[in-house]
Amino acid sequence: MTPGIDARLERIGTDGKHVIVPMDHGITLGAVDGLRDIESTIDAITRGGADAILTQKGIAPRVHPNKNGKGYITHLNASTSIGPDSNDKRPTGTVKEAIRAGADAVSFHINVGSNHEPDQITQLAELTAEASEYGIPVLAMAYARGPDVEGDDPEALGHAVRLAEELGVDIVKTGYSGDSESFEYVVESTRLPVVIAGGARGTDRETIEMVRGAMDAGGAGISMGRSIFQHEDPEAITRAVAGVVHDDLSTDEALEVAGLALEV
Repeated sequence: MTPGIDARLERIGTDGKHVIVPMDHGITLGAVDGLRDIESTIDAITRGGADAILTQKGIAPRVHPNKNGKGYITHLNASTSIGPDSNDKRPTGTVKEAIRAGADAVSFHINVGSNHEPDQITQLAELTAEASEYGIPVLAMAYARGPDVEGDDPEALGHAVRLAEELGVDIVKTGYSGDSESFEYVVESTRLPVVIAGGARGTDRETIEMVRGAMDAGGAGISMGRSIFQHEDPEAITRAVAGVVHDDLSTDEALEVAGLALEV
């Protein structure tokens, strides 16, 4: 790593741990709940303890005035839920555009095992080469997705995160394998910091238990979208997640600190 990459990684994390909230879903799903008034949601999430917000480049002007001094990541590929193939992520920007948008890092989605994997490998390799010239960290969203792939299989997830390291990224996001023991295999497949995706929204307890399990396995935090920005109280759920990631709280402690229900 270069001093620039190290410095910018500190802007999107705290002591090597990360609470990142991706809010790039507008390009995929449209203006869903939590994204129409994205300014208020960003303000609440960053007050709750998020380290960084992630969006597509066009939303940057709505991010910076409301992120309370926290980090910003520009996402550089996308697809839509109504298009012919949601796994076919296409480039939406460049590192230079992200820098002009005020980004501290860039991110890129790759579906390992999909029919589009070859093109996405090439595109991610080109992105890491360009980003290194500017000292910009790259977050890879490396999922195990394809016709012959189980998305929570630890071996497939381990392959995905290792692929990301091999291509030169700085931090990798992937799916959760379902329990802490199996997720250890995923974390041990790479020397990169591994953060987990949120996936479909569950109960507050399910969300926090998942975060706790990932951290117990050696994970470096979360990059969690809908479970946070579509929550009835985005600030509270962010505070609970941050309590686990940054303060090593138990599930019950995190829910209590955030003022969320403790029901099983």
